[in-house]
Amino acid sequence: MDTSAEPSSSISFTSSSRFSNGSTASNRMHASGVGSDAGLNLEIISLSRLSSNLGQLLSDSGGDFSDAEVVVEESSVGVHRCILAARSNFFRDLFAKDKVVGGKEGKPRYYMANMLPYGKVGYEAFVIFLSYLYTGKLRASPSEVSTCVDSLCAHDACRPGIDFAVELMYASTIFQVSELVSLFQRRLVNLVGKAVVEDVIPILTVAFHCQLSQLLTVCAHRVALSDLETIFIEKVVPSSVAEEIKLLRLKFQSEQENQAPPVDPMLEKHIKRIHKALDSDDIELVRLLLTESDVTLDEACALHYSAAFCDPKIVSEVLSLGLADVNLRNSRGYTVLHVAARRKEPSIIVSLLTKGASAAEPTFDGQSAVSICRRLTRPKEYQMKREKGQEANKDRICIDVLEREMRRNPTAGHASFLSLAMADDLHMKLLYLEDRVAFARMFFPTEAKLAMEIAYAESTSDLAGLLASRGSSGNLMEVDLNETPVSQNKRLISKIETLSRTVELGRRYFPNCSQVLDKFMEDDLPDALYLETGTPEEQKMKRTRFMELKDEVHRAFSKDKAKLHRSGFSSSSSSFKDSISHKIYKI
Repeated sequence: MDTSAEPSSSISFTSSSRFSNGSTASNRMHASGVGSDAGLNLEIISLSRLSSNLGQLLSDSGGDFSDAEVVVEESSVGVHRCILAARSNFFRDLFAKDKVVGGKEGKPRYYMANMLPYGKVGYEAFVIFLSYLYTGKLRASPSEVSTCVDSLCAHDACRPGIDFAVELMYASTIFQVSELVSLFQRRLVNLVGKAVVEDVIPILTVAFHCQLSQLLTVCAHRVALSDLETIFIEKVVPSSVAEEIKLLRLKFQSEQENQAPPVDPMLEKHIKRIHKALDSDDIELVRLLLTESDVTLDEACALHYSAAFCDPKIVSEVLSLGLADVNLRNSRGYTVLHVAARRKEPSIIVSLLTKGASAAEPTFDGQSAVSICRRLTRPKEYQMKREKGQEANKDRICIDVLEREMRRNPTAGHASFLSLAMADDLHMKLLYLEDRVAFARMFFPTEAKLAMEIAYAESTSDLAGLLASRGSSGNLMEVDLNETPVSQNKRLISKIETLSRTVELGRRYFPNCSQVLDKFMEDDLPDALYLETGTPEEQKMKRTRFMELKDEVHRAFSKDKAKLHRSGFSSSSSSFKDSISHKIYKI
């Protein structure tokens, strides 16, 4: 057997006679140094080999030498009680009692659910934890349970990664491995600053249960400084921590120059009563409360609340009242569908879509409902193969339903629109839609007017006469320096929603015209709308491009006109021809 690569168990030193000009004392010192280094290297090699050999006990397929089983998520993990008892006081005390249910081959069986007083430790997290107990080395987290399925995510603070770190923190604390507790506390503190505020809640919860004061303080401050609703905090955060967050908010508000306007106590009281009625699944009581006060379902954000916390049947019953706006945004810019996407309940998502919820609407930070779902879903669930007769995974169903809705919705499926919807720039999105509608009104006046009337855009004073409203600077944006960012976003989103409905109707009923408009917008032709502006050279270029595309416009119009005649619609070609002739005459 070749053992040339194996380290020798005995270390020999070179004789001092080889050094012709060195003293005996210096030779002894040199030999001592060499021996120290060799001993250190031997210790490192021995410990590394011991770690590797013990690690093989967890994965050795040659034989099962375990003497106990731990059942985690319906999977059995073979363990060696002597190793766990030596590494963890929790397991030493547990095995000392030794009153457990017998498993296969008479091995004692321990259930993870019975060992945890709080929290959750999944199979993958327990295997990582066990590997550390056996080897003293912390393995990398498996990507299938610590990343999300959103290809645009950097995976540095998405929810699956946070949940996996939280599970490891629960295991480290409950099973009393102090060095891991310190490690994961530092890791979670780092995640608090990167994660969206809703995803800080699991970190806050583990800090509360495991009595990690430093981590709890960081989480409480992050939540207090956020725009997370007080109602949400009271529902998902331990009551003592919720009270502390309220006090922190009062302190922070008193230190600010521009304090938020005070909340009407009577309004807040009526809203809480409606929420309590929803919690008790009493729709009739909700009806009664609505008649007794002036508070509406929208003012109470009743659909948002029920989508987040109530039974799916209650969500359907609230929708059936017909008194709530299914696309209403709350103070944080979330529609009801965004809230439902975070909950990942397929029946609620389908109910909302059936009632007209828009899957294409972005949050203030540019996330759509499907991207929210994707950032909450692990590859393990999304890629899981389903056996015949097995229930489908809810996470996958939610993503599939929302993606199908995005494909079905013509506006949501448009690449340019999608890229704008994902962008964190409402002004650019609004400018794109305004230019597109203005362009449609120039070349397809009758069709554009019909789409705008159905979408109620024509009745909106600040959207009527888009062409006339653009000044010489070409800027449609009006800036109010006294307007708050939240109010500005709400105003912009209101315009975007109206114009988006107009574009959607145009795509549905005038697809060929819409294709031509797509080409115009891709060619950066909003400037070509205003043929009368610019230098003579610029006007000449605009005229040339306009004449090149006029035939395409006419062909598209003719195709849509023929289709609409067959489907019972009528369209006036004279209005189009008059408009084109007028523009050509002006050129």
